[in-house]
Amino acid sequence: RGCLKSEIAFFMQKRKAEAFLIVANFVICCVLTKSKVVFKDYNPKENLLFPPNLSELIDDKHPVKIVSNIIDGLDIKNLIKTYKPGGTSSYHPKMLLKVLIYGYLSNIYSSRKMEQALKENIHFMWLSAMSRPDHNTLNRFRSERLKGEVKAIFTQIVLLLEKEGLVSLETTFVDGTKIEANANRYTFVWGRAIKKHQVRIAEQLEELWNYAESVAKEELQNTENIDFKEIDSEKVTQTIDKINEVLKDKKIPSKVRQKLNYAKKNWANNLDKYKKQQAILQARNSYSKTDTDATFMRMKEDHMRNGQLKAAYNLQISTNKQFILHYSIHPNPTDTKTLESHLKGFEDRYHKVPKELVADAGYGSEENYNLLKNNKIKPYVKYNYFRKDQKSGQITTSQNNPKLAKIRERVFKLLNTKKGIKLRKQRCHDVEPVFAELKHNKNFKRFMLRGKTKVEVEIGILAIAHNLKKMTKAA
Repeated sequence: RGCLKSEIAFFMQKRKAEAFLIVANFVICCVLTKSKVVFKDYNPKENLLFPPNLSELIDDKHPVKIVSNIIDGLDIKNLIKTYKPGGTSSYHPKMLLKVLIYGYLSNIYSSRKMEQALKENIHFMWLSAMSRPDHNTLNRFRSERLKGEVKAIFTQIVLLLEKEGLVSLETTFVDGTKIEANANRYTFVWGRAIKKHQVRIAEQLEELWNYAESVAKEELQNTENIDFKEIDSEKVTQTIDKINEVLKDKKIPSKVRQKLNYAKKNWANNLDKYKKQQAILQARNSYSKTDTDATFMRMKEDHMRNGQLKAAYNLQISTNKQFILHYSIHPNPTDTKTLESHLKGFEDRYHKVPKELVADAGYGSEENYNLLKNNKIKPYVKYNYFRKDQKSGQITTSQNNPKLAKIRERVFKLLNTKKGIKLRKQRCHDVEPVFAELKHNKNFKRFMLRGKTKVEVEIGILAIAHNLKKMTKAA
């Protein structure tokens, strides 16, 4: 017991000595810092003994690692099949896909800026394993290799989200927005202008024919009657040649002769041009000359909200819990006629249709209600007079279309059920924030690529990036 007391005393004296040294050092440091500023070591030219591991410099929950892990788990056999054996080695498609998706996730859409990021940004450098594909390689991969594969990749990710319980394919919220095309804003073709020019050529040709009959009636007696309502380049050429032939030796005004010469040089070619333009137009009313798949639509981007006509595409999306389940590109300026093809794309992708569909009044047409009924989908879709009917408590009837009145009555009751009210409120918190995220937060207001096929690839990459970013927040 005596030894134990002496050891305790010794230990206490030692602790007091250590405490005294700590206090003394602190006092000395305080005195020195008053007289001299002390900085941490800084020598950027100093060589490291071991090269750093880039993975250790990036947080495990960073979106770049989520992107890498998800893409590593995808099946890209069909994408690999697009490469031909032989020749020089190619960059791995998974690496290029990761770079593109993370680029869109980071609001970098230009292949040149991605090329720069691969040399400067630690996240891109880690993602590419220090590989440096140039902008041409990235752009070719985006516009050519992914052309028929991005939809399958997007579908795999959505099915993964469903498996994880993050989304449901049973209830979808549908809406559309217009995104400007990568096209010249001042070179366009209008359907009305084509018809106007065709009618004008037909009228002027008829005037020339009537004039020729008045001057040389005998020479034109045996000719067949010409229908000027339906003319083509061949008929115009034959008619002009016949008029020139009968008026060859006649004395006619110089204006008529000039008009005949102009008609011979231009009208047939113009009609061929109009025919090709109509083939491009199909059911549309306009298109851009620099991106013939883009239609001129009224945009609401200026601060006055009065609308501007620009070449654009109508993007339709289906969402659930603010994740994008399906996307499609349409040339229609309005949403009404897009639902059928959009729903068909959803069915092709997942081999089933949703049980419930929620949309605003822009989709509330008789054709769309019948479409949803035929596919056994509950239509939580407003119609044009729904807000008015809510205030009055009476359903707006249609004397000219009693079938539509019955549809409205059924939809009105469905929308005012407990679930209908819930879904109506949820719609504006589900699909519309996705557009806000894409167009405002991600500043994606204009496509980088041209043509509907390439635009679909770009939207596919953007939709994948959006879903992976949401997945990162949910993790």
